[in-house]
Amino acid sequence: MQQEGARSRLTRPGPRILVIRRDNIGDLVCTTPLLRALRAQLPQAWIAALVNRYNAPVLLGNPDLDDVFTYCKAKHREPGESLLGLHLDRLRTVARLRALRVDWALLPGGPQPSAKRFARWISPAHCVARDADISAVGAHEAEQACSLLARMGLRYETPAARIVADAAAAREIRARFADATQVIGVHISARKPSQRWPVERFASLIERFPAGARTMFLLLWAPGSERNPWHPGDDEKAARVVALVPNRRLLPIATQRLDDLIAALSVCDHVVCSDGGAMHLAAALGKPIVCLFGDSDAARWHPWATRYELLQPLSRNVNDIAVEQVIDAYQRLCGAPAAVQPNSSG
Repeated sequence: MQQEGARSRLTRPGPRILVIRRDNIGDLVCTTPLLRALRAQLPQAWIAALVNRYNAPVLLGNPDLDDVFTYCKAKHREPGESLLGLHLDRLRTVARLRALRVDWALLPGGPQPSAKRFARWISPAHCVARDADISAVGAHEAEQACSLLARMGLRYETPAARIVADAAAAREIRARFADATQVIGVHISARKPSQRWPVERFASLIERFPAGARTMFLLLWAPGSERNPWHPGDDEKAARVVALVPNRRLLPIATQRLDDLIAALSVCDHVVCSDGGAMHLAAALGKPIVCLFGDSDAARWHPWATRYELLQPLSRNVNDIAVEQVIDAYQRLCGAPAAVQPNSSG
């Protein structure tokens, strides 16, 4: 996915910087503060990212990037795509990047063997990986990623994350409930079992939410059947929530693509979700969030630079979070000051 106009931007007089991030959605979102700081401090640089194809929509339209290069992980390949074809595409991408004579390859996820291998193939003039222990700069993933700035001789700063929703897709979703005065997104999926709130509690939350008649609830989830052995989703769980909530304005949105999820989150006024990719996307869109944390490091993964209320029981299992606690957290959130502020913005 190379952005339009990238070829002409290769003539920029500044250094050529490639950020390699092979991790999950949340990790990539938490890397966007680094991209933002790089653009602010090096406005004439050519800045690009190499990411996996599944996560690439996180960077779509990002004004801090000149180009985005993608590859496909084997587990994400589409029906009919061969492993050989994926390997050949990857080699072609590496060849293009090698020909660009990159000055800096940045590995904000640390010296992972696969990321180091990509960097070695591309052969940059300088390669900088995040240290294994850099807690001195801050515990959060965004702070850790931005530690690479100082390694490049730049000023350390930690601006807010930034993603860009597709405006047309967002308008299309918003048009489905044009009369709503409040939109609350409820994302019911979580990768870790300790962060999966019971379906009955989600339904009870929506029924009992302190909301007016013109409030719309957007029901969001990871698409796919729970019976899919390769990519299980929460279609059945979403259907159960809909069946249990007949008395609320509830709109289920099956976000088949990541950019659909970003567009849906962008029209929400508040979001309720567990720790995960959707939470980080909502934070990067500036949404106030009530987030449920199970067995996850809240200091490292809490929503970055947005208002939030974080609930994490001593058991580190979201099953021990009551509906009343979530409602109380939402009410605090509606009048709360920002829980996290970035050090600077670009």
